This record gives sequence, structure tokens and C-alpha cells, in this order.
Amino acid sequence: MYKRKIETKLQSWLDDTSHKPIVVKGVRQCGKTSSVVDFAHKHFKNVVYLDFREHPDYKNFFTPNLEVDSIIMRITAAMPRVEIEPNETCFVFDEIQDCPRARGALKYFHLDGRYEVMCTGSLLGVNGYKTKEEREEEEEASIPVGFEDIVNMYPMDFEEWLWANGIKDIHVEYLRKCLTDITPIDEALHERFRELLHQYVVVGGMPEVVTTFLDTKQIGKVLAIQKRIIDEYKSDMVKYALPADKSRIRECFESIPAQLAREYKKFNYSVVRAGGRGRDYVGSLQWIEDAGIIRRCYNTEITELPLDGNRIQNEFKVYMADIGLLVAMLEEGTQSSILEGNMLSYKGAIFENLVADIFGKMGRKLYFYHKNGGVELDFLIRYKGKCVPVECKATTGNAKSMRTVLKNPDKYHVDYEIKLGNYNIGLKDNLLTMPMYMTFLLTEI
Repeated sequence: MYKRKIETKLQSWLDDTSHKPIVVKGVRQCGKTSSVVDFAHKHFKNVVYLDFREHPDYKNFFTPNLEVDSIIMRITAAMPRVEIEPNETCFVFDEIQDCPRARGALKYFHLDGRYEVMCTGSLLGVNGYKTKEEREEEEEASIPVGFEDIVNMYPMDFEEWLWANGIKDIHVEYLRKCLTDITPIDEALHERFRELLHQYVVVGGMPEVVTTFLDTKQIGKVLAIQKRIIDEYKSDMVKYALPADKSRIRECFESIPAQLAREYKKFNYSVVRAGGRGRDYVGSLQWIEDAGIIRRCYNTEITELPLDGNRIQNEFKVYMADIGLLVAMLEEGTQSSILEGNMLSYKGAIFENLVADIFGKMGRKLYFYHKNGGVELDFLIRYKGKCVPVECKATTGNAKSMRTVLKNPDKYHVDYEIKLGNYNIGLKDNLLTMPMYMTFLLTEI
């Protein structure tokens, strides 16, 4: 088991005396099940694990009624070896979206109070794409609004990747101090973190992929698992989407690498299909976002807070939520090119998606700024109470737009900017340069 940040959230949930059944929501294969099951076994004498995707027949435990003792009676009849004791037992409902009645039962488990319930769900955010029978089943189950605690879980973020590679808290605190004091990082550590960053670009944060890389260091095996995960996502698009939407969802998904290859990376429906229009694909793109596979990055009217209040609803970029899966969608050989530093024009797209990956897994919403006059800023973030532009450079490079913005404070209302790239730490004329691997430390808001 890797050290995951979800453990802290689960412990806070358990320590809260007024907690309800918890639902850990996240994209498929991000480590939800292993984290929840591991936590349950550490804290409860008995764990009853029900996987509704692997065993659809487990749905019968919740029919014809949702009375807790009746559910337990059905479970123990089918699984006589399980131990269920009041105040000593945790139920784990895995892939709960496949059994709406189990989710409906959370209300009754909470009101009963004798047992804990932990759940995982991969596609709980996907709405409007269910069959008539599935919609009727959900309506009948009555999803328990107010009777569940929902937390989001993501694939391993860059800091968790560092932990998996043996980086200690003392090293992270050293980086944090260098950022606070604006002092250069020791060259040996600087090179090690740069190496880990480039590996993270190729591997990403899917736990099975991380394990394969750390155990074998074989990129071919890493890529095979990533492609299998991508195929599973496509299978979900077939299984959970309405027939009329299946091909459009897949077309949107498969267009993402081409969308990012464009000089101005605003999502364009004509790239999905020649002559494509937003009204034909807007719901399909929403499906992929609701499934947690992608993140949108919205253009803003102005470079001012609040960023969400100034966003332009129909102007956005689309990034893969996990950088490793984006790279796996490109042609074979891309991985070695990244590790060797031989990327050409597409490297900008990859490292933009890297920053979107890191920001997104930190819980930051994504924004950028683009005006036809030529000013384009890769990202805008709230940092230390101000709107701060963030530019990312795959190697080194000038930031013309940043200079323009800093020279015109009355127009842009920006007095501080951050440039990420192949740098050590430095500050000049209110422009902070820092290595891209330190992006995860930009936590202050």
C-alpha cells in the first residue's frame, strides 16, 4: 500500500462523532477500493465487502426492502462465513453506482447506528446517460440526500508519487523553505526532482501503473496497463451512455491529444469531427468530465478575482485528469522522447497538461487568460489573496505575455507572476521563476 492523502480524510471522517456513511468518489482505477478496504481492516474487527460490479447478484441483498436487519439476514444466508457484530463491523459497498438500492440503504444504516458503511463509486457524477430502467431503479431507490458524506479521490498526485519513490517529509519541507525564502535548491536534489518529474509525466498516478514502473522500470509494461485503463474507460462509455451518445462521447475523448496540439488550445468541436457543433457534443463532453477523466480550464474575461465569477462559460481548454494517460494516448516512443528531453512542438501541450494534472489533484479549479490581441497566460490561480498568472515552459523560454501584463498594471491588475520550467528558484521584477516540480507547493490561496 502506498501512502495516500485519502487516509487523512478517512481518519477525519471516522473521528467525527456525527459522521454518516462515507462515499469515496473518483475515476476508475485511482485506488479507491484498496484505500477504503485497507482503512476498514485497520479500524474494524469485521469487514463485509460487497463488489456490485464483480457480483451483480449482490443487488438481491437489498430487495424487497431496505430494513437493516433484513439486509443482514440476506447477506448472512448467502455468505455464512461473514461475521457481523454491532459496533464492530464495517460494510464496504464497492462500485455502489451499480446498485442504487444499496446507496438508498445508507439512510437506514445511518439511522440504525450499529454499523459503519464505506462506499466507493466510479461514475456517480455521470447524470442523464442512463437507460429508462436504470433511471427508474434510481428513482425507486431514493438516493439518500443528507445521509452520506462524499469525498473525492484522484489518481496519485505528484507529492504522493514522490512519497512512493522514497522522498521524505524532510525533503519536501526543504523545498517549501526554499520557496518561502526564494533561495536556490541544492543542485543534487534539483537534478533528482527533475528526474522524478519527467518519470511522473510518463507514468502518471494510476496506482497499478506506478507499481509496475517501480517494480520493473519497463516502459512497455507501463504503457500496456495504461492502454488497458483507457480501454476500460471506453468500455464505460459504451456501458453507461445512451446508444445515441456512445460514438460522440468516444469521439470527444479521442480528440483530446489533437485539441492540445493546436497553437491556441481552446476546445474546438470541429476538431472532434469536421463540421462538429457544440450543440451536438456538449453533453458528450460533459459525460467525460463527470466521469472524472478530464478537466476543463476556463478562459476569463479579466485577470481579476474571483476567477470563477469572471470565467467565460463557452471558452475552455480540456486536459486529461492524469498526465500519464494523455501520454499513453500518443504514439509509442513518446515516453522515451520525454525521458530523453527530445520533445519538439508538442512538449508545450504535455507540460501544460502536467501543470493541469498537479493543480487539479490539489483541488484547484483551472483557469487561463486569452485575448485576440496576443496576450495569453497558461493558467490563472488565486495565490496569497491575489490573481497570479502562471506560465509553464517545457524547458526555458521567454514569457512575452507575462512581461506585457506586468508592464500594464492599470489594465491587468497583476503585480506578481510565476514562471514554471527548467529553472532553479529566482525572483526578478516581480516574476518568480521556479522548477516545475515545485508546482504542488503553490497551496496558499
